[in-house]
Amino acid sequence: MKKLSIWFTAILVAVGLGLVVPGPASATTSYCGLAWGSLMKQDAAMSGAAVTNIRTGQHYCFDRLVVDLGSGPHPGYTVHYVPEVVQDGSGFPVPVRGNARLQVTVNAPSYDSNGNSTYAPANRSELANVAGYQTFRQVASAGSYEGYSTFGLGVRARLPFRVFTLDGPGQGSRLVVDVAHFW
Repeated sequence: MKKLSIWFTAILVAVGLGLVVPGPASATTSYCGLAWGSLMKQDAAMSGAAVTNIRTGQHYCFDRLVVDLGSGPHPGYTVHYVPEVVQDGSGFPVPVRGNARLQVTVNAPSYDSNGNSTYAPANRSELANVAGYQTFRQVASAGSYEGYSTFGLGVRARLPFRVFTLDGPGQGSRLVVDVAHFW
């Protein structure tokens, strides 16, 4: 009985001191618990809402791109890695810094029903200041044509990403693209 209590005490002390360590994490566990992947994400829905703004943000596990839209239903989208971002309509290349490029197409125009621009950035090549971001390298406009608006997102490497839509602010909606910092 005395030997059993000594072994039990030794095990409790080892656990308390952290000498007993859990095994390695599963191979399916990814950075920050994210399990997104890097293949194309899309939703075919069209939106009457127009693009009104582009913004970015930094988070602990990912960098975020947000496309703000005016009043109307959630937009559809196509987001995928491409060898080269191209302009809507013309197909001309849009230079984007980074070792990988995401082409973000929002199924919504950047103009109203009268053809007036709803999003007119000062510099189409630098839609947001991403200096110091861990993953993003550049956000550029590739134009708006026939109800679609396309943006080039230059990133550090071909990393996992996710895409989703949110309601608000107000009657508007948002398209969100998160790109992880690591695999």
